[in-house]
Amino acid sequence: MNSVSRQWLQIALDLNSSLSNQDRFDRLLTTIRHTLNCDASALLLFQDQQFTPLAINGLADEVFGRRFDLTFHPRLEAIARAGDIVRFPSDSTLPDPYDGLIPNHEDKLHVHSCIGLPLTIDERLIGAITIDAFDPEQFNNFSDDDLRIISALAASGLHTALLLQQLEKQAVVSHEPLTEKHNIKQEMIGTSTVMNELRSQIDAVAATDLTVLITGETGVGKELVASAIHYHSPRANQNLVYLNCAALPESVAESELFGHVKGAFTGAISHRKGKFELADNGTLFLDEVGELSLALQAKLLRALQYGDIQRVGDDRHIRVKTRIVAATNRSLHEEVKEGRFRADLYHRLSVFPLPVPPLRERENDVVLLAGFFAEQCRNKLGLNTIRLDDKLVSTIKAYHWPGNIRELEHVISRAAVMAKAEEKDGDLLLQTEHLLISDHHQAIDITPAEIDSNTFDYNEDFGLKSATEAFQKELIEQCYKHNHYNWAATARQLKLDNGNLHRLAKRLQLK
Repeated sequence: MNSVSRQWLQIALDLNSSLSNQDRFDRLLTTIRHTLNCDASALLLFQDQQFTPLAINGLADEVFGRRFDLTFHPRLEAIARAGDIVRFPSDSTLPDPYDGLIPNHEDKLHVHSCIGLPLTIDERLIGAITIDAFDPEQFNNFSDDDLRIISALAASGLHTALLLQQLEKQAVVSHEPLTEKHNIKQEMIGTSTVMNELRSQIDAVAATDLTVLITGETGVGKELVASAIHYHSPRANQNLVYLNCAALPESVAESELFGHVKGAFTGAISHRKGKFELADNGTLFLDEVGELSLALQAKLLRALQYGDIQRVGDDRHIRVKTRIVAATNRSLHEEVKEGRFRADLYHRLSVFPLPVPPLRERENDVVLLAGFFAEQCRNKLGLNTIRLDDKLVSTIKAYHWPGNIRELEHVISRAAVMAKAEEKDGDLLLQTEHLLISDHHQAIDITPAEIDSNTFDYNEDFGLKSATEAFQKELIEQCYKHNHYNWAATARQLKLDNGNLHRLAKRLQLK
């Protein structure tokens, strides 16, 4: 048995081993790299006219977060349409999606030799393997038949992994026919331990009709979690209805929730369904539920308790089978203590509490998310390539991101716009000087500042209580400014509950 045959055998053994899918995919690419002596390779999943990386070898971590839409990547489109091995000539003018994304080759930013292996099952495309090298002649000694063997083995392994994954979900979610349908629009980017745990919790609760209370700081992606719960549930083919409770005027709040009949109030010119009815047999997502008034909380509680609603101006009761998923960035437990939220409603909503981790606790996910947003910017701005400077990557990993994923998205978007203004050739390198804080348009400072408690000016006329309050006020002001005027980040630095800090700030007349 020659060395090439042994490599094929090793690929087959790895793909049929008892390892996890990720380990099998990683070993596949490692074997390919050793066999073909390539500089980089990637295993991609094909869904809804785009490729999603499942495993990478020799590429920057940010590639894991990118989603390659065929509309914007002609090389990947060629691979998807070919039906067989694609060899791109070294002088091809088609932009390579990985240009500048192979680390430690700063002097050779553009890939020269590229091969695409479409992965098909029953003539249906399910993925692809891309193989890249800087040497234009690197793959000349490998025949198409050799590459077809890799393609066939990889396609079989990927197909098996997808079916097993679908079977696991089907066992707890529904009894629908087995398919390979994926909900990439509800995808959550990240491979950190806390995100994998969150996905496990979502899968567990999605299969039930339990009411879910999603908690977490502003910008962590609570709406995305609610969407994932719905689309992984037996209600996935029914409506997911969204209602922002914080933007709900008191005068129309009841009508928005429960609907109204014609003539119920001035302006009610026809019958109208409320959110509960629109979400019947589906899911109603109540965002910022902690902002509801006490009066509306009582009416919401009745709907949850008895499963029926009344339209405004109507005496009839309407039965609904609406699942409730709520979200808040407040501590509802503290709100209950302060009398601003009903205890009975809190217990009804928090049957399954689901905390979403802040970005600073998600290990290397910030790099993947930055790559995801960078790819979005590349598409929107019509760029050839967009990549992240090594120093920028170190900076965003060190920054505490008080605004979480939303802040990261805005920072990367602004950085891309600024970099484009400087570069006219369509190849952007995002650097640290392009990073700006959203509220103050200043470069991100990743060095934690010390809170200077020595600046407190003691007045001899102070009593202990007055002196303590004056010191608290000055310390909170310093910390608040240091954290870019973000109360949640200030609470974390002062090791206080967020709700308690807000109440203290109001008492000290800081709010």
